[in-house]
Amino acid sequence: MLSLALVQESHAPAAGPLTVEGGLMIWTIVVFLLLLAILRKFAWPAILGAVQAREQALERQLDEAARDRAEAAALLAEHKKLVADARGQAHAIIVEARTAAEKERALAAERTRAEQEELLARARREIVAERDRAVADLRREAVDISLAAASKLIGERLGADTDRRLVQEYLATLDARP
Repeated sequence: MLSLALVQESHAPAAGPLTVEGGLMIWTIVVFLLLLAILRKFAWPAILGAVQAREQALERQLDEAARDRAEAAALLAEHKKLVADARGQAHAIIVEARTAAEKERALAAERTRAEQEELLARARREIVAERDRAVADLRREAVDISLAAASKLIGERLGADTDRRLVQEYLATLDARP
């Protein structure tokens, strides 16, 4: 048996990766061409359709991205403009507030100054009135003292109304002198 196996091995072609077998090669080519025809008929259009749909979807997404980018740039420009306008308005409001505060401060200072002048004028009027009352009181006292002194000198009591009138006229002539 061993010898039979050796004989068969010597007649059998050598099998290896580089050996060519005609029958196997023909069947491989037939199966390949058949598979290629089936794929071309059914799979190839579906694959091409999917690739074209994907390409169109990518183009739409790129167009949308470009529109979104342009819209974002416009919004950014508008935002920057609004921020600049807001800063300008804030600055104007601050300047206006400072101006109003200065005017209010000046008005308050003027009112305070007017009140001080009014208080000073009122105080002066009160001082003059008090001085006039004091002078009148002093005159009455002087008239009373003068009458008392004159009655002591003369030794008799003079009439109160006439005496008082005479002394007041005399004092008035003294005030009229420079």
